[in-house]
Amino acid sequence: MHPRFAAVTKAYDVRGTTPDQLDASLALAFGRAYADEVGVSEGGGTVVVGHDMRDTSPELAGAIADGIRAQGGDVVLIGLASTDMLYAASGVLDLPGVMVTASHNPAGYNGFKVCRAGARPIGLDTGLATIAEAAGDLLEQPVGALLGTLTERDFLQEYAELVVSLAPVSGRRLKVVADAGNGMAGHTASAVLDKIDVELVPLYFELDGTFPNHEANPLDSSTLVDLQAAVREHGADLGLAFDGDADRCFVVDERGELVAPSAITALIGTRYLAEQPGATILHNVITSRAVPEIVTENGGTAVRTPVGHSLIKAEMARTDAVFGGEHSGHFYFRDFYLADSGMLAALHVMGALAETNGTVSQLMESFTRYAASGEINSTVTDATEVIDRLVEAYGDLDQDRLDGLTVTADTWWFNVRASNTEPLLRLNVEGDDEATMAKVRDEVLGHIRG
Repeated sequence: MHPRFAAVTKAYDVRGTTPDQLDASLALAFGRAYADEVGVSEGGGTVVVGHDMRDTSPELAGAIADGIRAQGGDVVLIGLASTDMLYAASGVLDLPGVMVTASHNPAGYNGFKVCRAGARPIGLDTGLATIAEAAGDLLEQPVGALLGTLTERDFLQEYAELVVSLAPVSGRRLKVVADAGNGMAGHTASAVLDKIDVELVPLYFELDGTFPNHEANPLDSSTLVDLQAAVREHGADLGLAFDGDADRCFVVDERGELVAPSAITALIGTRYLAEQPGATILHNVITSRAVPEIVTENGGTAVRTPVGHSLIKAEMARTDAVFGGEHSGHFYFRDFYLADSGMLAALHVMGALAETNGTVSQLMESFTRYAASGEINSTVTDATEVIDRLVEAYGDLDQDRLDGLTVTADTWWFNVRASNTEPLLRLNVEGDDEATMAKVRDEVLGHIRG
């Protein structure tokens, strides 16, 4: 693979700094190779392209569109979009799609997320490596005439109508604080929430790829401080925090306390099981064990998966699962083309709450059973060697290698996974109570960092 593409091609997307790693020349070559991979070259065909609010995104999206058109493909440009809006367009229009975004990364980054028609994912092992390899060969090759057409289309209202139809909100009127973090939820949230009966308190809805208020990364608890304060100040029923491309959503309750994404997974899972008894619900290896317990108690089938959206979407297709959740705030829906949508998850939470007279904390109480550490990263020089050491140290307990190493005891479990892109090990621990979790967490960290 060409060194420029090797540096930016990740497990699920292309991501790098601009303009030193990602620029228009690289985007043009990528667009050409992508057109070949999804079969819109020469014989014709159409690709839908969207982009986020970063300063470099319009230029990169234009270059990708030119690359597709140079190969003979047509382009429908939907302009400013959240990633789940791009997936919706790919599904509704049954077209392959490219989203220009660096998601939750800082302002200096950008990237490309790609899918086949119907929002079917493309990851490293399902076409992305082939695209990157071919794009490297095309970098120095001249570009001919742009044979394909370019059409602009505003898809925002169609997207909003789709997600609201999939998760209607009725019952009492809610007051909701939404923090867009100057990301794409500032474009989509108003369009969606205008269609339901809620009082919206917008926070940082101005589109600004420099992220002047805080990074649009709700996995970092420091970015939630303003939302938590606003929920308490306004006496809101709940708060929503979106990442930069708005495909992830985190929820805070009426007290400003973060609701664990595992609890959201369990809640939404039970809503689907009420409508479709016996359905399959997916959860990844680091979600709370409360999730499979609650799915089973409600008559469903719980299926455990590795971490990662292309893997989860493939497993959804294989098992015909109706829903899947990750502890990172990604939620996947069969009725949304197997794709993930932070907005759709938010609507489900609001819908469940509006049907009650209680609070979010009361609603979520039955879905929160154990004490969790959250994800703890450790820098290591040899991840394999450290995991082998843990295998030996916990050799008398149940272990599995579905994704990294999971060790399970009667009152706790932990998972350790290597990062795909950095020299890090990621640790998650859960125990029956806080003391048990903390003891195991500190012991495992001692092995990792010792």
